[in-house]
Amino acid sequence: MKLPSLNFGDLSAKLPIIQGGMGVGISLSGLASAVANEGGIGVIATSMIGMRDPLRAKDPEAADHRGLIEEIRKARTKMHDGLLGVNIMCALTNYGDMVRTSIRERVDVIISGAGLPLDLPGYLREVSEEAKEEMRTKLIPIVSSGRAAGILCRKWMNKFSYLPDGFVVEGPKAGGHLGFKAEQIDDPAYQLENIVTDVIGAVTPYREKHDKDIPVIAAGGVYTGEDIAKFLELGAAGVQMGTRFVATEECDADEAFKRAYINAKKDDLTIIKSPVGLPGRALKNSFLDAVSTGLKHPKKCVHKCLHSCAEENSPYCIAQALVNAYRGKLKHGFAFAGANAYLVDKIVTVKDVMNSLKDDFERYRKEKLNLE
Repeated sequence: MKLPSLNFGDLSAKLPIIQGGMGVGISLSGLASAVANEGGIGVIATSMIGMRDPLRAKDPEAADHRGLIEEIRKARTKMHDGLLGVNIMCALTNYGDMVRTSIRERVDVIISGAGLPLDLPGYLREVSEEAKEEMRTKLIPIVSSGRAAGILCRKWMNKFSYLPDGFVVEGPKAGGHLGFKAEQIDDPAYQLENIVTDVIGAVTPYREKHDKDIPVIAAGGVYTGEDIAKFLELGAAGVQMGTRFVATEECDADEAFKRAYINAKKDDLTIIKSPVGLPGRALKNSFLDAVSTGLKHPKKCVHKCLHSCAEENSPYCIAQALVNAYRGKLKHGFAFAGANAYLVDKIVTVKDVMNSLKDDFERYRKEKLNLE
């Protein structure tokens, strides 16, 4: 049994694998286009996407606007297959512009989390009216519970007569900011297997009532082909994977960032309290040690990138820390990472990763069929 395709209405990816959007700068046009070319869905992370623009300090929103267009178009020139998506956090101060720009640039999917994207279909309607044609971009919220999925289905239907084109369900083993309280991260009740089932149950009535397929995508701690098989068996239509793609030749981060994954041990993974008020999973390093011992002190925010960042109480600017990490300056920043980052042991190509996942999936399914 081979990996099935992943369909969002009239759009289809050959493989049921979405590459997670990793900011700042970890998944840009290089990684996204490589994943798309191997049959998956490549995803550009939009947070601080204009960071290399020399005019960003004067006008951050304009720089990010230009940066997003540039990365989408660069990805398209490299692609000969697959689908292209963007990840846009609701918490971004330029959220609306990032969404409108992505739709105008005709990306295949928008994946949106870090809050509930309650008005996302409104942007699609707005740009469609502006262009005088129906835009085909699919809208996929990120949720961490069936309750959140149900709220979005109900509110989108009532306000826009539109149901989500799919859901990414992110569990507590993901890298970066987590949509859970600290005490829920290791609680069995909140593990990915349970919340995927919960979300499938929540969206099934909407699927049936409105005759629309709403694929559910498992994310957070998915690492092997066997993992993919198990979530497909639970009823998921596909998976989202971030950590597995970091140590690839095509990943847009500096090699020092990739080496941080390769050198990581299991004990190096830690849960931090982010300046944005959420727990996050990252790799321990001297920068985070300095933060925990109070050696970092608040500085004036120059980026103004997140609504939820309480800059006056923040021990450091998380945006700048992540930019530094992307550039390989890990003494002045840190790497977010999923729970399985310590399994990464070398830099390979995206093709190598995809082939490994396919082989692992087929081997697992063959062995299971023989046992049955």
